[in-house]
Amino acid sequence: MTLNVQILIPLVLYLAFVFGVAWHAYQQRSQGGFLNEYYVGGRSMGGFVLAMTTVATYVSASSFIGGPGAAYKYGLGWVLLSMIQVPAIWLTLGTLGKKFAIYARQTGSITINDLLFARYQNKIVVYLACISLLLAFFGMMVVQFIGAGRLLETTLGLPYEWSIALFAVVIGLYTFIGGFRAVVLTDTVQGLVMLIGTVLLLGGTVVATGGIDNAMTTLQAIDPRLLTPTGVDDKLSATFMLSFWVLVCFGLIGLPHTAIRAMAYKDSRSLHRGILVGTAVMTVLVLGMHLAGVLARAVVPELDVPDKVIPTLMMTVLPPFVAGIFLAAPMAAIMSSIDSMLIQSSSTLIKDLYLSAKPDAIKNETKIKRYSTGFTLIFTMILAIVAMLNPPDMLIWLNLLSFGGLEATFLWVLLFGLYYKKANATGAIWSMVAGLTSYVIIAYFKITLWDLHAVVPALVIGLVAFLVGNKIGERRTI
Repeated sequence: MTLNVQILIPLVLYLAFVFGVAWHAYQQRSQGGFLNEYYVGGRSMGGFVLAMTTVATYVSASSFIGGPGAAYKYGLGWVLLSMIQVPAIWLTLGTLGKKFAIYARQTGSITINDLLFARYQNKIVVYLACISLLLAFFGMMVVQFIGAGRLLETTLGLPYEWSIALFAVVIGLYTFIGGFRAVVLTDTVQGLVMLIGTVLLLGGTVVATGGIDNAMTTLQAIDPRLLTPTGVDDKLSATFMLSFWVLVCFGLIGLPHTAIRAMAYKDSRSLHRGILVGTAVMTVLVLGMHLAGVLARAVVPELDVPDKVIPTLMMTVLPPFVAGIFLAAPMAAIMSSIDSMLIQSSSTLIKDLYLSAKPDAIKNETKIKRYSTGFTLIFTMILAIVAMLNPPDMLIWLNLLSFGGLEATFLWVLLFGLYYKKANATGAIWSMVAGLTSYVIIAYFKITLWDLHAVVPALVIGLVAFLVGNKIGERRTI
């Protein structure tokens, strides 16, 4: 094993800074109530921080590792497909923003499940939400660990298993120390790092190809289908595109780990600024990383694992020390997603399940603190072990599979809960069960419906189930 010290030094400096931010957040946390601080950071986010933490939470290993890997394999059509994600921040904060924040403050809700219980007054809704969230987050966090392992393995020269272990120690400790406030503060820094890193890598790639025109000529020679909207093997059909409009645009409203950001900002001005800044940053990140993935085919045409394209590219087109600085960008993308999911998984298990079963335990803040932070560390270790076992060649599909499960469960429950006064618990339960069950069946058995992603028919089934269940629920209350 040969350790690449020139790349390691900037990464170590960056991680030291991250731990410094986490320690600062810990000091701030000690001044307030544990639950409010650890899970929503005292609802104190300003506009810029809101924008960067929402972007950083959404942009993950899939966007910095898996997405560019898919663009490398399928061509420019995947870049077009990826741009569907640009309105994600505007949709999430614009749709949920004010209503979510106002309702959360009125009801004293700290988690998504608190808000669901306040709205539907039914514990079955909360239990279904908890189970769905923990299962989907587990899959999504495994993706982040695998992405980190691929990244450190390729750039530092560490074995894959050691890379996973190193990442687990870093992410577990700084989330354990700082909680939600550390997450949003580091997300802000990580968002800036991602922005700078994307521009650096894309610029270096264009220079390495000899310019865009030369790159297009090279791609044409490798495979003309790389320049077509439908991509290699005609993978990107019209119905596949439609599925992506639902899966990574409209459906994102139903992602709990981004939705929780709409509960923790400071005021309306912060929300509006967050929407504008977040959308602009999202545009640069999505376009830059996926375009770099396609152009990489002209620089390193033969890769056995597409997910290695970004770490391989940075090692090829950037000087070692600059590559070390850029390494912080995909690491930031991965860390900023997984820390949010770790915090929300902890809140689901401790706040929503444990305290629901033992409400008197909330009086013992020391025990709650120990359980919450302890779960964060234990869950991190379990994820690391699972990520070491038989990782897939392309992360994008596993991540999108987990996305769809959350959306099929939460989308209609959140939307109707906020915007339809007559929405009741029966409709919510029917929708969650029907949406998630149909999604699992369609995805597991690979049932093909006009080449649509499983989330589209699952959302339709979930919508019908909500409307029918809601009518039955209304009759029961008459």
